[in-house]
Amino acid sequence: MLKKSIEELKGIANDIRKDIVTMVYKAQSGHPGGSLSCADIMAALYFYKLNVDPKNPKWEDRDRFVLSKGHACPALFPALVMRGFVDDDCLKNFRSVKSQYPSTPSTCMPGVDMSSGPLGQGLSVAVGMALAARVQGKSYKTYCVMGDGETQEGQVWEALMTGAKYQLGNLICILDNNKIQMCGTNEEIMPLGDICKKYESFGWRVIHIDGHDMQQIVDALDSVDDNPVGAPTMIVAETIKGKGVSFMEGTAAWHGKAPSDEQYAQAMKELGGEKE
Repeated sequence: MLKKSIEELKGIANDIRKDIVTMVYKAQSGHPGGSLSCADIMAALYFYKLNVDPKNPKWEDRDRFVLSKGHACPALFPALVMRGFVDDDCLKNFRSVKSQYPSTPSTCMPGVDMSSGPLGQGLSVAVGMALAARVQGKSYKTYCVMGDGETQEGQVWEALMTGAKYQLGNLICILDNNKIQMCGTNEEIMPLGDICKKYESFGWRVIHIDGHDMQQIVDALDSVDDNPVGAPTMIVAETIKGKGVSFMEGTAAWHGKAPSDEQYAQAMKELGGEKE
């Protein structure tokens, strides 16, 4: 695994944000809002925590990762490229028939452990992966990034119960709690209430953090190293939809929308210009 410094991780997260905006702009299609909100989390996972080997993506003892909110793949694909799993074709030809890869995570891509897109399913698969590690006597951990909107689906709560029943201390879920889904706020569509207390009542260990504070993200991920057996961990990361681009922040309109030429120029200026 890599152990980049906090400042390096911040720079990587910003580069991921630049790629997100560029990919969606060039494709004139995609989901920038929820991708931008989890960019810091992706940077911390791929460049600090995940024990993976780009030269051997199917390594049996690798940590597993599930992006349950598959529409946020514009945050995942740049991480896979920068980490060395795939070339940048998936960025240049995002959502294009010219690309050899699909426009959502697929196991046909090196470094992807679960094909995702339909919401509410990722945590169930992650539970299975964590349980498989125990059955096989493996020490790898399974990480899952889940959207807050998808927690409105019943399958998520079945997975939560299962993870607690089997005391999957090797399972870590990170909730990208940006509070906005496709058609409005969670509060308007289906209120989640006190989500931390709900997870705790289902038998999970809950850590509540600022999902844009890299030190807090790293500390939360490191704390799981002391929890190999016992309750699974839910890191509730408070985030901002569209983080880093002022006109996208905190609005449902940018859940699945591409910027115009003028908006793209403004977004890239706010993010510090084109990637070097």
